[in-house]
Amino acid sequence: MRSGTVIIGAGQAGLALSRVLEDAGHDHVVLERGRVGERWRSERWESLTLLTPNWLNVLPGAGPVPEPDGFADRAGFIAHLEAYAATAPVREHTTVRRVRRSRGGYEIRTDRGRFEAPTVVIATGDCDLPRIPAAAAAAPPEVHQLHASAYRRPSALPPGGVLVVGAGPSGQQLAAELRRAGRHVVLAVGRHARMPRRYRGRDIFAWLAATGQLTARADEVHDVAAARRAPSLPVSGAAGGEDLGLCALARDGVVITGRLTGFSGRHALFADDLGDHLGDADRRLRRVLGHIDAHIARTGAAAPPAEDLPPVRLPAGPRRVDLGHGIATVLWATGYRRSYPWLDVPVLDAAGEIAHIEGVTASPGLYALGLRFQRRRNSHFIGGVGEDAAQLAAVLVRARAPRSGRAAHVPGSGAAVAPPRRDPALPAPR
Repeated sequence: MRSGTVIIGAGQAGLALSRVLEDAGHDHVVLERGRVGERWRSERWESLTLLTPNWLNVLPGAGPVPEPDGFADRAGFIAHLEAYAATAPVREHTTVRRVRRSRGGYEIRTDRGRFEAPTVVIATGDCDLPRIPAAAAAAPPEVHQLHASAYRRPSALPPGGVLVVGAGPSGQQLAAELRRAGRHVVLAVGRHARMPRRYRGRDIFAWLAATGQLTARADEVHDVAAARRAPSLPVSGAAGGEDLGLCALARDGVVITGRLTGFSGRHALFADDLGDHLGDADRRLRRVLGHIDAHIARTGAAAPPAEDLPPVRLPAGPRRVDLGHGIATVLWATGYRRSYPWLDVPVLDAAGEIAHIEGVTASPGLYALGLRFQRRRNSHFIGGVGEDAAQLAAVLVRARAPRSGRAAHVPGSGAAVAPPRRDPALPAPR
């Protein structure tokens, strides 16, 4: 089958691009290995609530959202994606087996047939394959192990305590849920962030948006690679938006330790570095809040005085935990990596990531969408991908438009849109 553009992935990124292309009358198809929003269905726990408020999760052409300051739960957001995709040309249950260059652009082979297109957009998301440390292989065989993407509810785990490894948003939310369910919980903490749910009378994301921190461009930061590795904000949308934080978890009875270094027999071993990680998180917090305070002072924005947020002080935590006494599960909240075994085009770097500048690869007509800090800090956010989608759609539509000398119009993209920048240092396509 021939198409103007093939989009791989029917999550929020692929669907956002599809909507903009549909409005522009550009021929395309969206290929999805499962169902629309598959990762939200099969790789998220049941009680998950989005950590960003509804007003920040608007997709192109979706219209106003109900309860702008509320937080959608997992089931509600899946229903929203289904409705949003109602008119999109999505081929569900179609797994991509291979993408390679062809005379007409690209050949895309799937388990349900072959497609050809001059342009392909990889919109498989920033969270692809679970990242589990190599140390997991040395854990006691009687201990149950699973990644956060496979966790569903406390009752689905074996009876007993849980060692949660990782203190990002998922790790802290799952530690809180398990503790509230009556489980003994040990949380191994490495590099992490600290942030209040609300600050100076507003949701923290409202301030991040107002100060421009969410929309900072990739070419405006000193080290975009480091920015892409920055820990995510550990806040929760549960109960209308609540604070997390290691102090709150400790008060609830969660045992906080340093970074997991490995296993010895039936013992889990931890570094004596909790204080260092707490200090780093506090310094990052102060920088962010400093930007907010400066914005309030500069603009005269209405806001109450700054809250007192003293540095987090916690005991160092145990260096060894006997997993034979009460710990039945190790839950890896250690993030994700990306993998493209089906991509037979030389655009991957040494780490297996797509080499790109603002979503443009070195292979003409091959693009990425929805990656962390792709063009802006919020490029991988539900509501942040829309602007990237509009910019990319303008490039795709213009490439297919007749050479009339006039710029192609794409709703939401502006009158004239230049192609995203391309890095000459990227590998040349074959």
